[in-house]
Amino acid sequence: MIGSPFGSSKKGDIVQAKEIASGRNGFKDFEYIKFRQRAFQVRIQAAQNNQQIEIPPHPTNGDEERYPNKIATDTRGLPHNQRGEVDLKAYESLAKALKTQNPDDYERIILGGARKLVNPQGPLAVSLEGINASQISVPPPPTLDSAEQAVEAVELYWQALLRDVPFHRFDRDENVLAAIAELNSLSSFRGPKQNGIVTPQTLFRGNVIYVDKRDRSGRTAKYVTPPGVTDGPYISQFLLREIPYNTQVISPLIRTALAGRENDFLTNYNEWLTVQNGGNSGKSIKYDPTRRFVFTVRDLGELAHIGGALFFGAFLILSGSNAPLNPGNPYINSKTQQGSAATFAPAHFQALLNLAPSRAIRASYWQKYYVHRRLRPEAYGGLIYNNIVNRTNYPINSEVLKSTALARTFSTFGTYLLPHAYPEGAPFHPSYTGGAASIAGVQATLLKAFFDENFILPNPVEPDPSDPTKLIPYSGTPLTVGGELNKLATNYYIGRGHGGIHWRSDGAAGLALGEEIAISILRDERLGYNEKFNGFTFTKFDGTKVTV
Repeated sequence: MIGSPFGSSKKGDIVQAKEIASGRNGFKDFEYIKFRQRAFQVRIQAAQNNQQIEIPPHPTNGDEERYPNKIATDTRGLPHNQRGEVDLKAYESLAKALKTQNPDDYERIILGGARKLVNPQGPLAVSLEGINASQISVPPPPTLDSAEQAVEAVELYWQALLRDVPFHRFDRDENVLAAIAELNSLSSFRGPKQNGIVTPQTLFRGNVIYVDKRDRSGRTAKYVTPPGVTDGPYISQFLLREIPYNTQVISPLIRTALAGRENDFLTNYNEWLTVQNGGNSGKSIKYDPTRRFVFTVRDLGELAHIGGALFFGAFLILSGSNAPLNPGNPYINSKTQQGSAATFAPAHFQALLNLAPSRAIRASYWQKYYVHRRLRPEAYGGLIYNNIVNRTNYPINSEVLKSTALARTFSTFGTYLLPHAYPEGAPFHPSYTGGAASIAGVQATLLKAFFDENFILPNPVEPDPSDPTKLIPYSGTPLTVGGELNKLATNYYIGRGHGGIHWRSDGAAGLALGEEIAISILRDERLGYNEKFNGFTFTKFDGTKVTV
C-alpha cells in the first residue's frame, strides 16, 4: 500500500494495521505505521533545518570581469592562441552551459583537444543529506595582480625547487633555508609560522581559511593553523602505519618517482601550451623500483597525485588498533548493549565516511565552476613566462618577478614556467576550492567525530633518515588522533601543491568547506537516532569545540 506523501488517513491506517497485525513480532498494531511516520517526519525536519540556513554572500575576486581576455580565469582544455589566451568563442560556449545548466549545452562546449572537462554538472546534483552547496561560503581567492597571489606562486616555485629534499633535512639544507628567508621577507605570506616567522618546522605545512564572520560581505579571509599540524614529524602517523584490512595488511610503503629533472614536466613552452589546449604531453613519470615511506617533497606530491582512500586507511588503523571511540558515543557506558553497523560502531562510521567525499566534491565544484573559476598555477606560470620572454604586459605582481625562487627556477630548469611533478598538469576544472582538500576536510572531521581525538597515539614513528624503507621511533611532542588527522588533511592538500597543481589558498579553503559539509551530514544523521545521545563533540580546524 502506497501512502500519501503527506501521511496516511486515519481510516487507511486502521486498514493497514489489520493487514500487518498478523505478522507482528513485538510491535503493536499501530507501531509499524508510527515508525513509518517518524521516518517521514525526520526527513521533513532535516529539509526544514537546512532550508532555514541562510544563503551567505558569494563574492568573487572580480578578475573574470576585469580581464576580457580571461587571463585570470581557468580555461584549460579549451583552444588557446600562441600566448595561451583562450579562444573567446570557446569560452563563451562554456560560460553559456554554466549559465543555462542545460545538459545539451554542456555537450556543445568547444574543446581544444582530446581531454574532457571534469564533471561541470556534478555540483548541480541535489544531495539528500547535508547542506546545499550555495549555503557554504568561502572568501574570494587573491586577485591576479595581488601580492598575495604572487607570494603563493613564490611558494610553489620553491616547492618545485625542493622536490628532492628529504623532510628531515629541512633544518639544514641551504636551499630550504633560502626558501624560508624569502618567505619571511614577503609580507603577504599566509602559511603557518612560529612566533611570527616561517621556520623549518612550519615550512610547507598547511593551514585553513574561513570567512571572517566580522565582515558581513564575506570578503575577508581568516587564516588558522589547525591543532597538531606543526607538531612532530612533517608526515602524519596515518601515512606511516600498516593498514589492517580484514585479514590482510596494506603496507604504507609507496611507489615513488625517481629524483631529478626527468620527472619535472611542463618546463617546455610548447609542451605547456599543448596541455593548456587539452593535449597530451607524451611524457610519463619514471618510478623508483623500490617502494619506501613518504620521505621527500616529491614523495608527498606523488602520494597526493593519486590520493584516494587515505582517510579510509586512517579509519582502518583506528578501528584495527581499538582506538577509543568519541567519549560521547552512547554505547560506551551501556551495561547491556553495543553498537553495530546500524549505529555508533565502526561499520556505521564507515558508511558515512565513504558517502561524504561525493557530497564535499559537489560543494567544492560548485565553487569552482559556478562562482570563482580561478586559474591554475600552471596558467599563471605561463603569464610570467610570456611577460619575461615575449614582453607581454600581464598584471603580475613584482614580488614573484623579482623573487629568488623564480631566478633559481630559470637557472635550474631553464624556464620561467612552473615545473610540475605530473606530466598531465592539473585536472581540467578550476582551481578554487581544492577538491582533494574538501575530501580531506570532510573525512578528517568525521573521524574526529567518531573517535576520541585526544587519544595519544602509541609508539609514534618517522622514516629512518639513512634508509627510508624503514621506520625509527619518534620521541618528541605527544601526537594525538585529532592532531594527526589534521596533519593528514594538510599533508594531502599541500602535496597537491608539491605537484604544482594547486595554490595554498585552494586547499586551505577546501578544508573549511569540507568541514562544513561533515557537520551538516552529522546534523542530519543525528535526527534519526533512537539512542539517548547528546551529540557529536569534536574540535574544528580553527581549534574551537563544536557539538553537533
